[in-house]
Amino acid sequence: MAYAQPHPRQSVLSTSSHSSVEHLSPTSSSTRFSLPTAPSIHSTLASTKPPANRVLPNIYDRNLNKTRTSEVSASAFAFLFSETVQYTQKRVSGINDFERRLNTLGYRIGTRVLELLIWRNESTSKIPKREIRLLPVLLMIQSQVWRAIFGKPADGLEKSSANVDEYMIIDNDPLLERHISVPRDISQLSCSSFTAGIVEAVLDGLNFPARVTGHNTANAQYPSKVTILIKLEKSVLEREELLK
Repeated sequence: MAYAQPHPRQSVLSTSSHSSVEHLSPTSSSTRFSLPTAPSIHSTLASTKPPANRVLPNIYDRNLNKTRTSEVSASAFAFLFSETVQYTQKRVSGINDFERRLNTLGYRIGTRVLELLIWRNESTSKIPKREIRLLPVLLMIQSQVWRAIFGKPADGLEKSSANVDEYMIIDNDPLLERHISVPRDISQLSCSSFTAGIVEAVLDGLNFPARVTGHNTANAQYPSKVTILIKLEKSVLEREELLK
């Protein structure tokens, strides 16, 4: 494809403009006003290049504590997750496979989030403490983990009245579901399976193995409400009984 060539830039002191400049000169002499010559694009680019001996900063050398309060654009976060969902949708055979893959992706994020939170706790606290009881761990996930990922704590933590091994984390306005539109043919899909994978990875890393799933529990007041269901393994309940 051929593009039209841009018009050549006219110089202020070109031959064609001499008469106009002389006409505007306050004196009748041949002396003309002159302007400083603009630097060429090659010299400008050359001046912006870093010196050869300068070492560019490496992202791995950044202090992790300095990024604790940094925020990511919500639109960029939503766009990235939307593309992740669309990428996964083209490679699954059904809703169960879809949610399983989202859970796996979230699990990978959860392992890194846990590692970062533990490192920050140990580097800033004189006496770092590791929780070994179930309830403090669940409260930590509902507050610290949620705030580190989504910028706010979850809206609630509840214990099932029917099963002693089940707990629920409630998020009335989840960031991941805010810009996701699920088609009618797969209306049973819950993209919160990604969040469930994060929670499951944190629990496994803290030695509280559980099966975590995400469920849409929308109502009139909160149309995007989700519930993260945590079903603990029997060994966790047995250990809790010994620690009482």
